[in-house]
Amino acid sequence: MSASPFGNGYSNGSGRYKYSRMSEINVTPFVDVMLVLLIVFMVTAPLMTVGVPVDLPKTKAATITDTEEPLVISVDAEGVIYVQDTPVPLEKLAARLVAITGLNPEIRIFVRGDKSIDYGTVMTVMGRVNAAGFKKVSLLAKLPDQGRMAK
Repeated sequence: MSASPFGNGYSNGSGRYKYSRMSEINVTPFVDVMLVLLIVFMVTAPLMTVGVPVDLPKTKAATITDTEEPLVISVDAEGVIYVQDTPVPLEKLAARLVAITGLNPEIRIFVRGDKSIDYGTVMTVMGRVNAAGFKKVSLLAKLPDQGRMAK
């Protein structure tokens, strides 16, 4: 047998080469697909926010930096209550939260209320959430514009 200058083949003595199969994995297509998926997820992730339009009141409080994805309850200008994007009647709010969280009282829940609704409506929602056994309930508000604060 002689060595071939052309690759993985070997000579059978007649000058012709028989080639054996290459047992290497070509990862280039895999890397290409992963990069495309990475770009798709980077573009779509900011668009996946809670879709209920709520005009939040402004506050000077510090922002919350938490790595866990919270559960968001929204109350819109008409007083309709939403868990994430799904409307829920007030009477079924506690049962829906227990069904979603699986009785995990340590999950963080954010309550968003439109600034034009009654304060009592937001407090009723927070009371129902607290009565259901959830202890980490927070109100969300918008930070004011920095230009207005300087005046």
